[in-house]
Amino acid sequence: MTIDHINHLVLTVKDVEETCAFYRDILGMEIEIITARKRALKFGDQRFTLHQKGMRFSPEAHIPTPGAIDIGFKVKESVEQIKAELENKNIAIEGIVQRPGATGKVTSIYFRDPDQNLIEVSSNI
Repeated sequence: MTIDHINHLVLTVKDVEETCAFYRDILGMEIEIITARKRALKFGDQRFTLHQKGMRFSPEAHIPTPGAIDIGFKVKESVEQIKAELENKNIAIEGIVQRPGATGKVTSIYFRDPDQNLIEVSSNI
């Protein structure tokens, strides 16, 4: 078996509509309506499928839990631009750190989504 890329990740969330609004308004993702009960967040050729806690899906994660992930995104803008945008949208910033990334040295800015998942946005500008 040879993995080519990630097809999708599933996020378990407390409130699908609140999560959609956050990822659309803060991170610019597109909302995809899959079924009456199911939504996804699209960006580029990637997708996060959303499952609302308490609504059973089969199969599902062993212990589907909101707030249990740490997601890292790479952006084309500078961290200074991202920081200003987050501040304008009243998003609390948890830290800014420089470190090695998958494609070289990056500066990352950290904040949380409505479920308290840790969001990392990295730039090498």
